[in-house]
Amino acid sequence: MKIVMIGTGYVGLVSGVCFSDFGHDVVCVDKDHNKIESLEQGQVPIFEPGLDTLLAKNVDTGRLSFTLDLETAMEDAEAVFIAVGTPTRRGDGHADLTYVMAAAEEIANFAKNYVVVVTKSTVPLRTNRQVKQIIKRTNPNLDFDVVSNPEFLREGVAIDDFMKPDRVVIGVQSDKARDVMEDVYKPLAQRDFPLIFTDLESAEMIKYAANAFLATKITFINEIAALCEKVGADVDQVANGMGMDNRIGNKFLQAGPGYGGSCFPKDTKALARIGQEHSVAMQITETVIKVNEETKRRMVDKLFDLCDGSFNDKTIAILGVTFKPDTDDMRDAPSLTIVPALVGNGAKVRVCDPQGEHEGSALLPGVQWMSDPYKTVQNADLTVILTEWNEFRALNLKRIANRMRTAKLADLRNIYTKKDAKRAGFESYATIGREGYVDSEA
Repeated sequence: MKIVMIGTGYVGLVSGVCFSDFGHDVVCVDKDHNKIESLEQGQVPIFEPGLDTLLAKNVDTGRLSFTLDLETAMEDAEAVFIAVGTPTRRGDGHADLTYVMAAAEEIANFAKNYVVVVTKSTVPLRTNRQVKQIIKRTNPNLDFDVVSNPEFLREGVAIDDFMKPDRVVIGVQSDKARDVMEDVYKPLAQRDFPLIFTDLESAEMIKYAANAFLATKITFINEIAALCEKVGADVDQVANGMGMDNRIGNKFLQAGPGYGGSCFPKDTKALARIGQEHSVAMQITETVIKVNEETKRRMVDKLFDLCDGSFNDKTIAILGVTFKPDTDDMRDAPSLTIVPALVGNGAKVRVCDPQGEHEGSALLPGVQWMSDPYKTVQNADLTVILTEWNEFRALNLKRIANRMRTAKLADLRNIYTKKDAKRAGFESYATIGREGYVDSEA
């Protein structure tokens, strides 16, 4: 099949590359001249393990290409995917659909024959019907169908998620569109990965409901962690005991400094706003948003206590600032709340992150970027693990402690144990929802 992918951001690029690896002829379209030029040279603008190799392979076979010219790309296309950004709109929490609607209008202008227009971007309820209206109004004689096909890609493992999905959700309105989408995803169906066909609104809602539920699990365990710290329980043991219940499951029950990234913050806000518009109070989702922000601020209080009530003139080493490992994505990362609070209160902050500097240098002014964790902690008053990169999972803690001016560690991802920290010689050790210790106990 010939597939056009409009948008070469995270979702569009990963999806386009993977579709080409299925054997389809894929043309990725973007308005950003520099991005297209870089992609044509084999340079991937995002960090996603394995994406550069897969991209190069499919470009070499001739199945994958990049262009600024949507009109030419549309020739003989059977499916056109809209995978543009839908950021949270300032002021009202809505998803900004400007780019989606512009893409729909351009598709209508250039399409000549029957085409299936597939919305891959995360969009609010009834957006696909709006896309249909725009195309019909722009080109009344065009034969087309609109399909909702939300993505469920996790950054860092996106290729595996695309190639081995839990399910593929496809909202359709006609048998003709269903047939096309079955052809698009035939390589997955042949390997028994489920294709779930629904109506348009249900497909849109599945995406929001799934992300809101996962955000709720994360926020719930973080709230339990706060209580564990007060009563002496161990949140890791609690999560393990909970997760063994098949009705709950063990995923997304790892306590931490709050969720971030491109999906959960944006989609929970959008779902809450959709509920308000339809006079259905999404009280759980609204509370999740509130508690998640409180969790991030609670981390600042924890670090404040470790610094004896003052950040002023303290040197603090931050290990990891991306919202999760194996990505360069800084969107709504906990570090964007925590690090500015340290800098704003007089701390000298050094940051070490394997991929974070490219995005983070503009988002975290006033910090010193370093490439080696052991140099980062030199003469520091506090070391903080914010992102659980593999590079930080097997640190020589004794070497870290010996290099610091005051050996204090805030392990905000619960990578290590109290025993590990004491053996290494840390004066103080703090975690999330587990017993730490302060100088007098060391």
